[in-house]
Amino acid sequence: MPLTRISCAYYRGGTSKALMFRAADLPADRKAWDAIFLAAMGVPDPAVRNLDGMGGGLSSLNKVCVVGPPSREDADVDYTFAQCAVKDAKVEYGGNCGNMSAAVGPFALEEGLVAAQQDGEAMVRIHNTNTGKIIVARFPVEQGALASAGDLAIDGVAGTAAPIRLEFLAPGGAKTGRLLPTGQPVDMIEGVVVSCIDAANPCVFVIAEALGKTGSETAQELEADAVFLARMAAIREAGAQLMGIPGSASVPLVAMVSAAAGDADIQVRMISMGQPHRATPITGAICLAIAARTPGTLPHRLCAASEGRIRIAHPSGVTMVDAALDASGEAEYGAVYRTARRLFEGNVLYTG
Repeated sequence: MPLTRISCAYYRGGTSKALMFRAADLPADRKAWDAIFLAAMGVPDPAVRNLDGMGGGLSSLNKVCVVGPPSREDADVDYTFAQCAVKDAKVEYGGNCGNMSAAVGPFALEEGLVAAQQDGEAMVRIHNTNTGKIIVARFPVEQGALASAGDLAIDGVAGTAAPIRLEFLAPGGAKTGRLLPTGQPVDMIEGVVVSCIDAANPCVFVIAEALGKTGSETAQELEADAVFLARMAAIREAGAQLMGIPGSASVPLVAMVSAAAGDADIQVRMISMGQPHRATPITGAICLAIAARTPGTLPHRLCAASEGRIRIAHPSGVTMVDAALDASGEAEYGAVYRTARRLFEGNVLYTG
């Protein structure tokens, strides 16, 4: 059987990487997308390495973005995010990836999906179809593309690059329609107190001490603790039931939080698709920052910053997030700075 080829680009966005497709290059029937994405990524793979595809054996590397014309008047492009599993033949569309959102604006500009701009600052309004929310991306442009150099360093990525500001507008209720899906800032699940929050991506937060952890464990240490992972999975599934969004492997995220010291205001260890994250998903960081601004939640109790930017410690360093609630207590915005880079362009080849 000959290999099938389809035009795409490969981007790093923040601390993730993804294949990025123009919607026009994919079948109009979205039911055909899963098979294409899985074959291109080399999923499923019992060895959990995805060597026969573009996947990387980690949830942060097994991602796909589809960008096309907008379906809303207040957006410049539509963006659909797909999370491919690593081991099993599964594609999730339940949530967004904040890291890869950083690459959507540059991709749209470089692919001619938005008006050409040779130099200056670009502003692209992105409609994330997974959540129905608008993300505003602002980034420097040189000769019609994302500036190739800059002075922003983000923990988890070597070197520096041009800054991309992402503003997640009105991020509350991204999946459930409510910032507090259970109607209260804390609940009891699996014998521990949790906070179920839905902002940018729904998350279930639990205090590390309640799980017998310090909160400063490495991803490798958590991966080696099967009992811990099983308990976090149970908390996630029970939280999904309480939030009214069961059945997805990608949302809600589940995370343990703890007080931080030094150059951070709060510490987090997040689990994505059953794997301890090496950094923190940006949508998860936005959710955590909004939760830290919401009275009564566990992150609000632990966060050292009562106002202004929040420095979130994670296994790869610190991520800074700006977040605010409006006068009615709803999430007004969450903003973060990331970097991105186009790694290759051409065709991805797969069997199918």
